[in-house]
Amino acid sequence: MARHDGRLPGEIRPVSIVTDFIRYPEGSVLISCGNTKVICNATVEEGVPSFLKGKGRGWVTAEYSMLPRATASRSPRDISKLKLNGRSAEIQRLIGRALRSVVDLDGLGERTITVDCDVIQADGGTRCASITGAFCALVLALGRLRQQGALADLPLYSYVAAISVGVIEEAPVCDLDYQEDSGAQVDFNFIMDDEGNLIELQGTGEGRPFSKRELDDMYFLAQNGIRQLIGVQRSAIGHLFR
Repeated sequence: MARHDGRLPGEIRPVSIVTDFIRYPEGSVLISCGNTKVICNATVEEGVPSFLKGKGRGWVTAEYSMLPRATASRSPRDISKLKLNGRSAEIQRLIGRALRSVVDLDGLGERTITVDCDVIQADGGTRCASITGAFCALVLALGRLRQQGALADLPLYSYVAAISVGVIEEAPVCDLDYQEDSGAQVDFNFIMDDEGNLIELQGTGEGRPFSKRELDDMYFLAQNGIRQLIGVQRSAIGHLFR
């Protein structure tokens, strides 16, 4: 199948991760996946939510938003509706779960790390780019704590990254941009660690049901794509966490 941008079925978009993009957060990156760009800022605060107080465990959470002109037309800010957009709420919970899956919360101690993921330009795969970038911002923040003597080592089990895979015109393809995503027959988001283990799957047959063989094909493409993403992560923050 010929993709509109000339990529092969398993080829991901060009990816870059710029560290220390914002001056003030303990960890900050700008991640670009093709034309999708997300700023991920990690903030460290002493203390934990009430349900964790006195347990000696930390907490990692996330918030997600899309700037009004991140897309072709302006979308109103959540504050104008006096409530968080349902899509944003679902995505930020996903990001938080993905990050917590690879963090030793006992090793973090009673402190909270919040990663703010702000989409400044959207062209498909914003939640996947946010997870991939948020992990790097988290590692930078943990590295800052270690440098300050608050941690002896980084309380992390593994890397985590995410990628979209779908079926378009009966063919599985990896790393969908907006044009592909909007016309996909099947649409999946894969979240994995650096050993290829699944952390979370989000998928649906938007245009038709899909077979186990197609799911296996998508898993293979996702595994290869995430391997490439983790390679970019290692280039950006591998000096802190191998």
